[in-house]
Amino acid sequence: MRATAGTVVLIHGLWMTGLETSLLRARLRDGHGFATERFSYRTVNDGLDDNIAALAAYLRSLPAGRLHLVGHSLGGLLALHTLQRHPDERVQRVVALGTPFLGSAAARAVARWPYGEMILGATVCDGVLAPRLERWDGSQQVGSIAGTLNSGLGTLVETLEKPNDGTITVAETRLPGIADHLELPVSHAGFLVNRDVADQTAHFLRHGAFRRG
Repeated sequence: MRATAGTVVLIHGLWMTGLETSLLRARLRDGHGFATERFSYRTVNDGLDDNIAALAAYLRSLPAGRLHLVGHSLGGLLALHTLQRHPDERVQRVVALGTPFLGSAAARAVARWPYGEMILGATVCDGVLAPRLERWDGSQQVGSIAGTLNSGLGTLVETLEKPNDGTITVAETRLPGIADHLELPVSHAGFLVNRDVADQTAHFLRHGAFRRG
Protein backbone atom coordinates (compact mmCIF):
# COMPACT_ATOMS: atom_id res chain seq x y z
CA MET A 1 0.00 0.00 0.00
CA ARG A 2 1.38 3.41 -0.93
CA ALA A 3 2.20 5.67 2.04
CA THR A 4 -0.26 8.52 1.54
CA ALA A 5 -1.88 8.78 4.96
CA GLY A 6 0.74 10.99 6.59
CA THR A 7 3.82 10.24 8.67
CA VAL A 8 3.61 8.54 12.06
CA VAL A 9 6.38 9.14 14.58
CA LEU A 10 6.63 6.29 17.08
CA ILE A 11 7.94 7.12 20.56
CA HIS A 12 9.08 4.27 22.80
CA GLY A 13 8.61 3.79 26.52
CA LEU A 14 10.79 3.34 29.59
CA TRP A 15 14.10 1.43 29.32
CA MET A 16 13.63 0.99 25.55
CA THR A 17 15.50 2.19 22.46
CA GLY A 18 12.75 2.34 19.86
CA LEU A 19 13.71 -0.86 18.06
CA GLU A 20 10.92 -2.52 20.05
CA THR A 21 8.38 -0.60 17.95
CA SER A 22 9.53 -2.26 14.70
CA LEU A 23 6.55 -4.59 14.28
CA LEU A 24 4.04 -1.85 15.05
CA ARG A 25 5.81 0.43 12.59
CA ALA A 26 5.69 -2.23 9.89
CA ARG A 27 1.97 -2.80 10.39
CA LEU A 28 1.17 0.90 10.24
CA ARG A 29 3.30 1.26 7.12
CA ASP A 30 2.55 -1.90 5.16
CA GLY A 31 -0.98 -2.55 6.33
CA HIS A 32 -2.35 0.96 6.66
CA GLY A 33 -0.36 3.21 4.34
CA PHE A 34 1.46 5.45 6.81
CA ALA A 35 5.04 6.50 6.44
CA THR A 36 6.78 5.87 9.77
CA GLU A 37 9.63 7.37 11.72
CA ARG A 38 11.16 6.41 15.06
CA PHE A 39 12.20 8.84 17.79
CA SER A 40 14.70 7.52 20.35
CA TYR A 41 15.50 9.22 23.62
CA ARG A 42 17.22 8.49 26.93
CA THR A 43 14.56 7.68 29.50
CA VAL A 44 16.91 7.22 32.47
CA ASN A 45 19.71 9.77 32.16
CA ASP A 46 17.75 12.68 30.66
CA GLY A 47 14.89 14.46 32.40
CA LEU A 48 11.50 15.30 30.97
CA ASP A 49 12.45 18.84 29.98
CA ASP A 50 15.51 17.63 28.05
CA ASN A 51 13.46 15.02 26.21
CA ILE A 52 10.71 17.51 25.42
CA ALA A 53 13.30 19.75 23.80
CA ALA A 54 14.80 16.81 21.90
CA LEU A 55 11.44 15.61 20.54
CA ALA A 56 10.43 19.14 19.52
CA ALA A 57 13.70 19.55 17.63
CA TYR A 58 13.25 16.16 15.97
CA LEU A 59 9.75 17.03 14.77
CA ARG A 60 11.02 20.33 13.36
CA SER A 61 13.67 18.40 11.42
CA LEU A 62 11.11 16.30 9.54
CA PRO A 63 9.99 17.36 6.06
CA ALA A 64 6.80 19.41 5.91
CA GLY A 65 3.60 17.40 5.83
CA ARG A 66 0.94 15.90 8.06
CA LEU A 67 2.29 14.20 11.17
CA HIS A 68 0.85 11.89 13.80
CA LEU A 69 2.45 10.69 17.04
CA VAL A 70 2.09 7.24 18.59
CA GLY A 71 3.63 6.83 22.03
CA HIS A 72 3.96 3.65 24.07
CA SER A 73 3.69 4.15 27.83
CA LEU A 74 6.11 6.97 28.77
CA GLY A 75 6.29 7.90 25.09
CA GLY A 76 2.67 9.01 25.07
CA LEU A 77 3.31 11.27 28.01
CA LEU A 78 6.35 12.78 26.30
CA ALA A 79 4.30 13.38 23.15
CA LEU A 80 1.62 15.43 24.89
CA HIS A 81 4.06 17.38 27.04
CA THR A 82 6.01 18.29 23.90
CA LEU A 83 2.92 19.45 22.00
CA GLN A 84 1.76 21.40 25.03
CA ARG A 85 5.05 23.28 25.28
CA HIS A 86 5.92 23.41 21.57
CA PRO A 87 2.66 23.46 19.56
CA ASP A 88 3.11 22.05 16.06
CA GLU A 89 0.22 22.57 13.65
CA ARG A 90 1.50 19.76 11.41
CA VAL A 91 0.71 17.20 14.13
CA GLN A 92 -2.91 16.18 13.68
CA ARG A 93 -3.54 13.22 16.00
CA VAL A 94 -1.85 11.32 18.83
CA VAL A 95 -2.41 7.78 20.06
CA ALA A 96 -1.12 6.81 23.51
CA LEU A 97 -0.66 3.12 24.30
CA GLY A 98 -0.80 2.25 27.99
CA THR A 99 0.28 5.74 29.00
CA PRO A 100 0.11 6.65 32.72
CA PHE A 101 -1.16 10.19 32.26
CA LEU A 102 -2.46 10.34 35.83
CA GLY A 103 0.55 8.78 37.53
CA SER A 104 1.53 5.17 38.17
CA ALA A 105 1.03 3.11 41.32
CA ALA A 106 3.68 0.66 40.09
CA ALA A 107 6.22 3.45 39.57
CA ARG A 108 5.48 4.88 43.01
CA ALA A 109 6.11 1.44 44.54
CA VAL A 110 9.49 1.11 42.79
CA ALA A 111 10.41 4.66 43.84
CA ARG A 112 10.15 3.57 47.48
CA TRP A 113 12.93 1.00 47.00
CA PRO A 114 16.54 1.87 47.80
CA TYR A 115 17.79 3.55 44.61
CA GLY A 116 14.30 3.18 43.19
CA GLU A 117 14.20 6.62 41.60
CA MET A 118 17.58 5.96 40.01
CA ILE A 119 16.23 2.73 38.52
CA LEU A 120 13.15 4.48 37.13
CA GLY A 121 15.17 7.29 35.66
CA ALA A 122 14.84 11.03 35.41
CA THR A 123 11.97 11.26 32.92
CA VAL A 124 9.69 9.03 35.01
CA CYS A 125 10.54 10.97 38.15
CA ASP A 126 9.71 14.25 36.40
CA GLY A 127 6.58 13.20 34.53
CA VAL A 128 5.05 10.17 36.23
CA LEU A 129 5.87 10.39 39.94
CA ALA A 130 4.87 14.06 39.87
CA PRO A 131 2.25 14.21 37.09
CA ARG A 132 2.09 17.57 35.33
CA LEU A 133 -0.87 16.92 33.03
CA GLU A 134 -4.37 17.42 34.45
CA ARG A 135 -6.28 17.49 31.15
CA TRP A 136 -5.62 17.87 27.43
CA ASP A 137 -6.50 21.24 25.95
CA GLY A 138 -4.32 21.13 22.84
CA SER A 139 -5.51 21.29 19.25
CA GLN A 140 -4.59 17.68 18.43
CA GLN A 141 -7.10 14.87 18.81
CA VAL A 142 -5.76 12.35 21.32
CA GLY A 143 -6.79 8.72 21.67
CA SER A 144 -5.74 6.55 24.61
CA ILE A 145 -5.72 2.74 24.51
CA ALA A 146 -5.60 0.90 27.85
CA GLY A 147 -4.74 -2.76 28.33
CA THR A 148 -6.73 -5.15 30.50
CA LEU A 149 -4.52 -8.28 30.38
CA ASN A 150 -3.11 -8.42 33.91
CA SER A 151 0.36 -9.73 33.08
CA GLY A 152 3.50 -7.72 33.66
CA LEU A 153 6.25 -6.58 36.00
CA GLY A 154 3.98 -4.12 37.76
CA THR A 155 2.07 -6.95 39.43
CA LEU A 156 5.30 -8.08 41.10
CA VAL A 157 5.90 -4.76 42.84
CA GLU A 158 2.39 -3.55 43.68
CA THR A 159 -1.18 -4.76 43.97
CA LEU A 160 -2.71 -2.86 41.09
CA GLU A 161 -6.29 -1.66 40.84
CA LYS A 162 -8.23 -3.66 38.27
CA PRO A 163 -8.49 -3.58 35.34
CA ASN A 164 -4.83 -3.13 34.41
CA ASP A 165 -2.29 -4.28 31.82
CA GLY A 166 0.13 -5.70 34.36
CA THR A 167 1.93 -2.37 34.76
CA ILE A 168 -0.52 0.51 34.26
CA THR A 169 -4.13 0.60 35.42
CA VAL A 170 -6.94 1.60 33.07
CA ALA A 171 -7.82 4.47 35.40
CA GLU A 172 -4.30 5.90 35.05
CA THR A 173 -4.75 6.19 31.26
CA ARG A 174 -7.97 8.27 31.38
CA LEU A 175 -6.80 11.83 30.79
CA PRO A 176 -9.66 14.37 30.78
CA GLY A 177 -10.08 16.26 27.52
CA ILE A 178 -8.94 13.55 25.11
CA ALA A 179 -11.06 12.60 22.10
CA ASP A 180 -11.48 8.86 22.75
CA HIS A 181 -10.49 6.03 25.09
CA LEU A 182 -10.48 2.30 24.37
CA GLU A 183 -9.78 -0.84 26.39
CA LEU A 184 -8.21 -3.91 24.72
CA PRO A 185 -7.20 -7.30 26.21
CA VAL A 186 -3.45 -6.73 25.94
CA SER A 187 -0.57 -6.54 28.40
CA HIS A 188 1.72 -3.54 28.73
CA ALA A 189 4.43 -5.09 26.55
CA GLY A 190 1.79 -6.58 24.26
CA PHE A 191 0.83 -3.19 22.85
CA LEU A 192 3.88 -3.39 20.59
CA VAL A 193 3.01 -6.74 18.99
CA ASN A 194 -0.79 -6.94 19.04
CA ARG A 195 -2.47 -6.61 15.63
CA ASP A 196 -5.69 -5.13 17.05
CA VAL A 197 -3.65 -2.36 18.65
CA ALA A 198 -2.10 -1.52 15.28
CA ASP A 199 -5.48 -1.60 13.54
CA GLN A 200 -7.18 0.57 16.17
CA THR A 201 -4.26 3.00 16.17
CA ALA A 202 -4.52 3.40 12.40
CA HIS A 203 -8.30 3.85 12.60
CA PHE A 204 -7.93 6.65 15.13
CA LEU A 205 -5.20 8.35 13.12
CA ARG A 206 -7.50 8.40 10.07
CA HIS A 207 -10.82 9.18 11.74
CA GLY A 208 -10.20 10.73 15.16
CA ALA A 209 -12.05 7.91 16.94
CA PHE A 210 -11.54 4.23 17.64
CA ARG A 211 -13.56 1.60 15.83
CA ARG A 212 -16.47 0.15 17.82
CA GLY A 213 -18.26 -3.09 17.08
